Amino acid sequence: MRVSENTELRIAVIGAGPAGVYSSDIFLRQLRKVGAELGLGENARIDLFEKLPVPFGLVRYGVAPDHPSIKFIADALEKTLDNPNIHLYCDVEFGKDVTLDDLLARYDAVLFATGAVEDKPLGLPGSDLDGVYGAAKFVEWYDGYPTGARTWPLEAEEVAVIGGGNVAMDVARELMRNADDLKARTDIPDNVYEGIKANKARVLHLFIRRGVAQAKFSVQELREMEKLPGVQLIINEDDFELDDDTIEEAGKDKLTRQMVEELFAIREMAEDMEDDGDVDFEGNPADRKYYIHFNAAPTEVLGEDGKVVGIRVERTETGADGVMHRTGEFEDYTVQAVYHAIGYKPASAPGIAYDDRRAHLANANGDGRITTEADGGDVRDRLYATGWAKRGPVGLIGSTKSDALMIVTNMLEDLSKAAEGGRVAEDRDPESIDRLLAERGVKPIDFAGWKKIDAFERAEGAKEGREHKKVIDPDQMRELAHA
Repeated sequence: MRVSENTELRIAVIGAGPAGVYSSDIFLRQLRKVGAELGLGENARIDLFEKLPVPFGLVRYGVAPDHPSIKFIADALEKTLDNPNIHLYCDVEFGKDVTLDDLLARYDAVLFATGAVEDKPLGLPGSDLDGVYGAAKFVEWYDGYPTGARTWPLEAEEVAVIGGGNVAMDVARELMRNADDLKARTDIPDNVYEGIKANKARVLHLFIRRGVAQAKFSVQELREMEKLPGVQLIINEDDFELDDDTIEEAGKDKLTRQMVEELFAIREMAEDMEDDGDVDFEGNPADRKYYIHFNAAPTEVLGEDGKVVGIRVERTETGADGVMHRTGEFEDYTVQAVYHAIGYKPASAPGIAYDDRRAHLANANGDGRITTEADGGDVRDRLYATGWAKRGPVGLIGSTKSDALMIVTNMLEDLSKAAEGGRVAEDRDPESIDRLLAERGVKPIDFAGWKKIDAFERAEGAKEGREHKKVIDPDQMRELAHA
């Protein structure tokens, strides 16, 4: 029997990626735990709005397809969405199809869990040359983003990747990938397979500004880099000469220690690859070379006739405290393409102040309560942010869970202080939002619609002996979902 529309809390969440889905789940769980003592009851309806035709955000469109953990995360998110108290509204864009006023009239609180689709600018001389690419657009291409590019120029035989984090590792790995191996293991669509198969890259340079002990790679990323068919890893021995203070500092943090240990294992692997005659991890002849440069800060992209012909890099030194110093020693590398993965810029939201300096929606002291201004300002009632929308583009997918718990705790605290136990939206008819969207000609894709798309993708994958094969055309997604 349906909970009375007059007694359930009503929450709108913007963004159906990990941050939005985790927050929805945690809100319902926490409400069951503490709702009664807070005077809120234990029932809520959460409507989850997503501008894309399908859910899962970063998991589906922001992470390389060959991450083995992605399938498990997507499965967990799907189980959460299969909840009668969570209603999925895909293909509904905030600020276009629904406004902030629309939502505040119908929901007791609005939580922004929007992701990031733009790169931070490279900001180096030559960054406007033909052949310089931001990681975000390349990731969109190989992940089959609905509005992303359908082809990618992979003509360069020598490429550079700038960045010391997981996205840089993803980009570098896909540029060195064997297309048949990637297809066999992932859900890439045909256009991505054909593109990578035709990729001419044979030499890749990964430039990381700081030292081995200050890199931000996950151990999983490093292990994936170690197992690239046909690829020889090449390192600079000098990068691994760490002083005692640096080793001691790295040892204080478990994840940093594990990363450094894995990097030293890669150093040994690279030495073996060279000693065995320039081979890959299986001992087979390598036809691609992957150079890993630490303490290397690119300073200029070199060009001729408007096109990339090289990159200039300054040698750096990094102390145990993580502070980087420049040495004034430069070296030029011949490359025809440069990819930069130096950070994302989370999306803004119409009607919400944005903190440009920290690259996230303005919120009070990082507690997720939306404010009127980036620096200070007043807290706005009933508006919240979580995930990258709250803290900027840092942290792994798992970080969104701890974020979500903090934000939900704040939401419940605020709702308990509001009039009538948090039930402040004037329009409490649960079908009101459906009528509004219908009047505007918007046809949302619900969870059942997503399942139709997913079933088709699985059937298409099975034809090729694969578990899954992505649909990338948004119109095809809509046709499948509404059939």
